[in-house]
Amino acid sequence: MRNVLKIAGLLAVGLATVAASNYQPVVNGWNVDGAHTAISFSVRHFFTPVNGTFSDYEIDLDFDAVNPENTTFAVKVAVASVSTGVEKRDNHLRSADWFEADKYPYMTFKSTSVKRIGANEFLAVGDLTIKKVTQQVELPITILGIKDIPGPMQDMLGGVKRVASFDGSSEIDRRDFDVGVGTWAETVIVSPDVGIEIVVEANLK
Repeated sequence: MRNVLKIAGLLAVGLATVAASNYQPVVNGWNVDGAHTAISFSVRHFFTPVNGTFSDYEIDLDFDAVNPENTTFAVKVAVASVSTGVEKRDNHLRSADWFEADKYPYMTFKSTSVKRIGANEFLAVGDLTIKKVTQQVELPITILGIKDIPGPMQDMLGGVKRVASFDGSSEIDRRDFDVGVGTWAETVIVSPDVGIEIVVEANLK
């Protein structure tokens, strides 16, 4: 599966652990807003894009805006939470033909280095593990914005003082991770390239 990991928000904020749809307080006060965080993907069936999401995940990150090289982050996704809107297809994706969710319940990414490559651009390198295979991938990341919240609005937003979000992408081949076997692995039917997008918004109280 070639997956484009669009990591919006992975560098968004200081140390955070997020379950997909909740605010989770973190050591330095930053929170990832699960209501505005999503992991989705797209893959072509013949010529037609098929879109889906992963609803169960955790994100741990520690962002240093002054010295981005000190930034670290990790993502853990429960592959059984995959949803494409078609139950039969989702069950097939969970099966041994694809993710083998019972045997390999999580896919993970853990950064090993981050460097600034532009005013709002970063390049993260890290280890992506799907099933039993780990590969090093590069994730270009863009800061979408960081905004201070005016005093009168802070109470309305539950004490939030600052909001940040980010966007990034990378590409790998699903065949490198043994995802897709038998006739379902034929690239004429299902593309080896799979785009995975992560959009994360985070805030500081």
